[in-house]
Amino acid sequence: MNVVDSSAWLEYFADGANAGVFAAAIENTTKLLVPSICLFEVFKRVYQQRGEGAALQAVAMMQQGTVVDLDGALALTAARLSADLKLPMADSVVLTTARQYGATLWTQDADFADLDGVRYVAKK
Repeated sequence: MNVVDSSAWLEYFADGANAGVFAAAIENTTKLLVPSICLFEVFKRVYQQRGEGAALQAVAMMQQGTVVDLDGALALTAARLSADLKLPMADSVVLTTARQYGATLWTQDADFADLDGVRYVAKK
């Protein structure tokens, strides 16, 4: 299973230098988990930069994977992880989601660089 962080989704949608690294995880939708917080982050950024139509297209593609909602148990586990690792809220939700499902987290966010279960690729 794979979880793709918002930074990697945005890189993929922008066809950035690391887009190819994330393509396999994104395009294998049968093994793709999408934390609902990533829908928020990606929609917001694409909406700001390219408008509502492009933002809706982006999240429609994301929703081809299995969306994982933020429920109470996930929120509390993420809060503990956030406090322990000093991660921002969204990052802790994404990492907790990956860990709860035994998934690999794909990202170019340096906050995740040295964490177990993370496939980190430095932003070019």
